[in-house]
Amino acid sequence: MEALRQDDPRHFGPYTALARLREAASAVQFLARDSAGARVVVTAARPGLAAVPAFRRRFQAEARTAERLAGGWVQPLLAGPGSGDEGLWTAVAYVPGLTLAEAISLTGPLPERAVRILGAGLAETLSRVHATGAVLQGLAPETVLLAGDGPRLTAFGPLGGAAGAEAKPGGQLSVRLGYLTPEQVEGREAGAPSDLFVLGLLLAYAATGATPFAEGPAEEAAARIAHGSAELGPVPDALRELIGRCLAKDPADRPGAGAVAAELALEGAAGMAKGGWLPEAVAAAVTDQAARAGALEASSETEAETETEAETGTEEGPETGADEVPEPDAGPDAVPPGTAPDAVPSGTAPATVPPGAAPEPGPGDGLAAEPADAVPDAAGAPGPEGPGGFGPAAGGPAVPEPADAVPAKALPPAPAAAGPGTATGGEDGGTDADTRTTRFLRAGPRPPWTDRSTAQLALPRELTGPPAPGTPGSPLPPAAPASAPEARQPYPYAYPAAPVPLPQTQAQAQSPVPPATAPAAAGGTATGRRALLTAVAAGAAGLVVGGGSVLALGSDEPAAATDDKPAPAPRPTVPGQAPGPLWIHTRPASAPAPLTAGIWRDELLVLTDSAGATGIDLRTGREKWKSKDAAGGQKVLAAGDESCFLASPTEFLWLSPEDGKVEHRVRFVDQFDGVPNMKVAPLTGQSGSVLWFTGSHTVTVKAPKPKKGKKPGKDRQVPRAYFFAYDIVLRKEVWRVEVPAGRDPGTPAYRLTAVRDTDILVLQAPATLTAADVKAAKGKAFFRCFDRTTGKLLWNRQFGAVSPQAAALGDTEGRLYAAVGEDLHAFETGTGKPVWTLPGGEGSVFGTPVRAAGNLLHTTNRNQEVGAVDAATGRQAWRRSTEVPLGGNAPALTLSGGGGTLLASDPTQVTAFAAADGRRLWKFQDIGAADPKGATVSAPYRVLAAGKNAVVQRERAFYAFPVE
Repeated sequence: MEALRQDDPRHFGPYTALARLREAASAVQFLARDSAGARVVVTAARPGLAAVPAFRRRFQAEARTAERLAGGWVQPLLAGPGSGDEGLWTAVAYVPGLTLAEAISLTGPLPERAVRILGAGLAETLSRVHATGAVLQGLAPETVLLAGDGPRLTAFGPLGGAAGAEAKPGGQLSVRLGYLTPEQVEGREAGAPSDLFVLGLLLAYAATGATPFAEGPAEEAAARIAHGSAELGPVPDALRELIGRCLAKDPADRPGAGAVAAELALEGAAGMAKGGWLPEAVAAAVTDQAARAGALEASSETEAETETEAETGTEEGPETGADEVPEPDAGPDAVPPGTAPDAVPSGTAPATVPPGAAPEPGPGDGLAAEPADAVPDAAGAPGPEGPGGFGPAAGGPAVPEPADAVPAKALPPAPAAAGPGTATGGEDGGTDADTRTTRFLRAGPRPPWTDRSTAQLALPRELTGPPAPGTPGSPLPPAAPASAPEARQPYPYAYPAAPVPLPQTQAQAQSPVPPATAPAAAGGTATGRRALLTAVAAGAAGLVVGGGSVLALGSDEPAAATDDKPAPAPRPTVPGQAPGPLWIHTRPASAPAPLTAGIWRDELLVLTDSAGATGIDLRTGREKWKSKDAAGGQKVLAAGDESCFLASPTEFLWLSPEDGKVEHRVRFVDQFDGVPNMKVAPLTGQSGSVLWFTGSHTVTVKAPKPKKGKKPGKDRQVPRAYFFAYDIVLRKEVWRVEVPAGRDPGTPAYRLTAVRDTDILVLQAPATLTAADVKAAKGKAFFRCFDRTTGKLLWNRQFGAVSPQAAALGDTEGRLYAAVGEDLHAFETGTGKPVWTLPGGEGSVFGTPVRAAGNLLHTTNRNQEVGAVDAATGRQAWRRSTEVPLGGNAPALTLSGGGGTLLASDPTQVTAFAAADGRRLWKFQDIGAADPKGATVSAPYRVLAAGKNAVVQRERAFYAFPVE
């Protein structure tokens, strides 16, 4: 961390800046706090770049991607993209952590288990991006954060993962990516497999401390990536084959993100990371960082006052303390080779130190005044721009950035006589440095770790454009001459930082490698909506964004959501990866949001909203009919073979499944004899053709005749409630029985718990219990049992300490399964006696279980685990994590029509397990609406079983998947 500089904004909307966390190519990240004292990370675009319209659009688009990815290993946006006097910025909650580059610099290669958790977490996030056809292009060692509970991704597009960014004349933006993939080297478009290639590079780097293409001359880097063999010898045996597949030259040979996640951590990154996952030194550094950030927050006002006094020049002068560095008397002196970059005080002339020796500590007792996050430029002076880290970030200190991660602008040539001991001025260092800064560091100087030689994969920084028409491509530029000053490598890893250009105007200079496609004509575009990179030339001028005929980073729009057309045949299933959807149906943004969805006889998906009902053919996903007469439907059921039944708050409707026309209707207000103006609660449940529901109306109770000489009393309006059985095929009432009225307006809501041959078991919803009911129950739930034939109340019973809010399910064998505290209990419904108890872990409140064929009971809990137990004995058969970070409700369970697949849905994803043994089959995630101007989708997933298919719903989008 580094103290705020004089020209840094002090406020970003409601947030007060406390310190700088790190600098990236296009943004600076600040530690800040809100009015309540909570710590946040504000990512603020560099002012010079924020003024470029193309940059602003891309910044905002990538912020919206972060919003859609919120959850799991992506911190939700708290604010942004904001703008104003403080510039263009976003904010997320602060999570202590080190970047991957920092962790490797600190401890060397990560243990195999940590690499698995890291890779699984990143792959889980990538699978959500790829589910919509989009490409991330934001992975880099500086954009991946290692936090105590798992990894975090902090960049969400090519701008966020850029190694350099520069505003150019004419409103253009030059951006250099931090890597190349074989398809990009050959001039092909980047796709989802490109993200997997970079993931493979990251995993190899995490496991070995170096990238697998590091060996060899820098000028041959692109050729090695495109055609050379990856050096995977130092990679642990158990990871080598998977990483090798990720690094396949042919994108079609690379695995999907879901398959990688499942292979690395079958129980999911969150489950595998329980109990800690970071090496001891990294975990200690994360803890130390959190403590420093907390102390900085608590002392920020005092520090601000001290800084103000120092700037105004009080007679006593600033007090030299642990967090302050005296100003220099002269410009910076030479920094000898071998000196740790964070060992030189900011703006202070260091003493000469022999190569490889640790310097003497400066003023401040152990505070190395030039921290690891001061990025050296090619001449050795700290510069403001470096790779990665742009976009909403989870926090963490910055690390020294590699010499190849300099701004894309041309570097001024160093004097020929300049030796390795000569420092030159720079934007952020040397004689032009802002010396009035305070440095907050993690630790003193540390010699770099290495166990094998590495070489820079940076291509030359003197960048050129594509060749003129008809000009053959020339080979890659030669390495810089020996007399040129070598850029300092602040930490020991080599990560590709090659420029990746898009088509430019024909007036630009020649490219070392000819692009695969012709440059865009003036005033035109060169890619479709889904393209992020369309023509790539190794060693060329980088991505040029904005302005007339020059194409930028694609179209500034992410991939659009799929339309109503059915998808092609599904791709072969890969373990861990969701099968290709049979079709995708998306409701238009202009249409009302769906109120409910239901399946009619495994043939129709029926959607209802405030404007009507829509029938979707389950075979093709195409719209079959619309019915405006069925507006407001809240439940969809099959009424025999001939009709589709809908229940609304005011009536029952029967629709033709062929054209959606209303065939019959029953209004509650006047078509139930003796219950005029009936109000109906949400339906209780259904079995076969019989539907159960509750309804109530208000009756007038006459006041008793007053005694002689007394005033007459007033008549009272009293609710009267009934429990109904209704045959939706015969369209007639089967029975009704009067039941105690609920809370105003008087209709109790029952939840169907069990259906047996002779009776049904219901539990009243807590929100409809009267005050008298609550008092009488003493915190426990009353279950009511009714005869199926007559509706007679058979008994009203409590079971143990089961509360009215508890999840509960009964079965046909006379058992009731219910959550009690952190455990799941089974009871005999006939006697109320306990049968067995399934212990849960801390915080593992159980959700509603699902009874399967045979003797299995599937369970779910708030620890994001699903499992199966023997229904008779409670013996655990299996338990698996859904890979979702802890928090929130238990996943909702759905058993497929064939009974072979158990699907767990929550706000983050849908996870499919083999019902019999718990094998993880696949998971599915999307990132919501892809429209950059659209609203963020945060609705939970819902699953509907439809024969051999499962329909997954997330708000307006519906996906059909084949299941067993």
